Amino acid sequence: MRLVIVESPSKAKTIEKYLGKDFKVVASVGHVRDLPKSQKAAIDVPGGFIPHYEVVKGKEHIISEIKTLAKKASEVLLATDPDREGEAIAWHIKEAVGLKHPKRIVFHEITKEAVEEAIEHPRDIDNDLKEAQEARRVLDRLVGYDLSGLIWKKVRYGLSAGRVQSPALRIIMEREREIRGFKPETFWKIFAELHDTKDNHLHFEASVEPRDKSEVDRILDEGKKGSWKVTDIKEAQVKRAPRPPFITSTLQQAASSRLGFAPSRTMMVAQRLYEAGLITYMRTDSTNLGVQAKNDIRSIVEKKFGANYFESHVFAKKSKNAQEAHEAIRPTHMSAENAGHTDEQKRLYKLIWQRTLATQMKDALIMRTKVVANVEAKENDSKIPDFWLNGSRILFDGWTKADPAAQGEEVILPELTVGEKLNLVDIHSQELETQPPARYSEAGLIKELEKRGIGRPSTYASIIKTIVDRGYVEKDNKALKPTDVGDVVSTFLENNFQNYISDSFTAEMEDELDEVAQGLRTYEKTLKDFYGPFSRDVKDKANIEKITNLGDAPSEFKCPVCGSPMIVKLGRGGRFLSCSRFPDCVGSLTLDGHEIKADEPIGTDPETGKHIFIKTGRFGPYVQLGEEAKGKGSKSKDKARKASIPKTKNLSEVTLEDALKYLSLPRVLGKHPDTGETITANIGRFGPYIVHQKDFRSLKTDDVYTITLEHALEILKEPKKARGFARKAKKNVN
Repeated sequence: MRLVIVESPSKAKTIEKYLGKDFKVVASVGHVRDLPKSQKAAIDVPGGFIPHYEVVKGKEHIISEIKTLAKKASEVLLATDPDREGEAIAWHIKEAVGLKHPKRIVFHEITKEAVEEAIEHPRDIDNDLKEAQEARRVLDRLVGYDLSGLIWKKVRYGLSAGRVQSPALRIIMEREREIRGFKPETFWKIFAELHDTKDNHLHFEASVEPRDKSEVDRILDEGKKGSWKVTDIKEAQVKRAPRPPFITSTLQQAASSRLGFAPSRTMMVAQRLYEAGLITYMRTDSTNLGVQAKNDIRSIVEKKFGANYFESHVFAKKSKNAQEAHEAIRPTHMSAENAGHTDEQKRLYKLIWQRTLATQMKDALIMRTKVVANVEAKENDSKIPDFWLNGSRILFDGWTKADPAAQGEEVILPELTVGEKLNLVDIHSQELETQPPARYSEAGLIKELEKRGIGRPSTYASIIKTIVDRGYVEKDNKALKPTDVGDVVSTFLENNFQNYISDSFTAEMEDELDEVAQGLRTYEKTLKDFYGPFSRDVKDKANIEKITNLGDAPSEFKCPVCGSPMIVKLGRGGRFLSCSRFPDCVGSLTLDGHEIKADEPIGTDPETGKHIFIKTGRFGPYVQLGEEAKGKGSKSKDKARKASIPKTKNLSEVTLEDALKYLSLPRVLGKHPDTGETITANIGRFGPYIVHQKDFRSLKTDDVYTITLEHALEILKEPKKARGFARKAKKNVN
């Protein structure tokens, strides 16, 4: 028996159909190992950035099953996805299962021919590809951990930053600042509705400059009393070449604009099509099409549209590191015009089929036409601006025959001649304002990231999902709009870590990771060259002033409690107004002047589904999980869980993450290896502490919410220090 290991169960089912009874196909269901959450346990930086992996929770039974099957197998074939991440997953399976000499097979489409061809040509795991993925993972973890830790201290607890997500957020913020700083200018357009001699209704327009209302009135007056005619006709024949085959980024862009799919949805649907054997691998930056695919396309084009429609094209690669051994995203069998199990799969497949077919077809020929009209000027009349009407007609539809939706709507003009008289039906003006640049759509941001060399095919969708999930960006009618939190985080990073979130630095880092994949750079040197300067810069910023105040509030806003001036702060829901005397006074307002009070729910606990409230009691404000049970039948177990809010915390700054953090105490860190008794972390009257068998130890520098069992054991090993005060001697009573 030969064992084949893939990533997904659906992929396993598809491959099993192609292989005989001598093969057993099983799925790892994605990653089997990952870095632990604790930074200290995850990466040994001094030792050479050595990652320490642990089995992903819930995957133990999968590893056990693969181990059992591997012992019975004559050969183990690792058939994970054909990219860096797939190579890394193959290596992790090898390490977790303890495989001695597994073989790696790669295919870019799940067809019988491709799978059989891959099995005939196995290879060893590519260590360069594995190390490139490992370098990316470790680098992202180090950057995220260090930057996030600093942001927690200087901005607000629970916020985070990432190596690639932060540059993406910066790009969105740069556009937002352009929009905020935009000063609209007024201009006019004048529309003249005219009939030709054949009574065709024509809609001409002219923009009026300088932007002067008196000039507009003059043009309207001259237009109403004058006689109109065609003064010029300009025609130009243009070619529209077919677009390249889809790569990951262009598929996401086209699916967004044509189908309304978010990038993450596009990738999910494409994954299903790939695993069903319907399209080639969907994470690629290659525009290459294989010889067999081109032959199939030629046959279909000639049969469906005619031999005069086919024309072979080779497209330049968009990325300098594109792997030409890979193919663009295309149907595995071009003969299937429609495929997929769900409506969204069918729509995406059709889009891919149409684009792939169109890439090997002749250019479309279009006649562009511009008709110019004006009033016949009398001897003493001053000339008014030309009015124009643009149109086009298709001379040869070419590739648009296969993909009609891509050609857009053509405006067909009637036959007109220079000097032809025109009859005025109506002339009117419209006052307009220049518009600020538009916010990025998801497709637009991906295009911009790709243009700047930020990210790679496998990361575009996750970049956008991350900044939306973190609450840094929200979707506003399909546009990506930064939130107050996103604005503050991005501004903080731009002011303090501009070099690390710049386009050039991020793109160069991507290139270096590509060089690791090609064996041109080593793993350790790449990380050392980056992390040495970066970690020093983070430490240098440790003493910068905390961003608690975002500026003075307008003078009309006064504290509702004491009447003092207000300042702008960042809270869980964005900016709010806080009393300038905080923490002596806790008065606060929303930006529109409404008072913020306690007893308000701030969110829902993801585990229990219960609301979490901010409340005020005799000992100050606290968070509460669920409603307090009331009535005679209430038992102690019905009491809602509560946790104090630190006195230095403004109520409006308490986030859902903060509340969950407070409610997590006391934390059970684990069992002591010698006694088997639990070690617990908590906060008491003297501050944060850990306790084991009534042995209390104060925490001075450690965060009670993040301290690990390993560190707690180290603290407990240390000699216990005296409290610093002596007990009072008992008086002798005679």
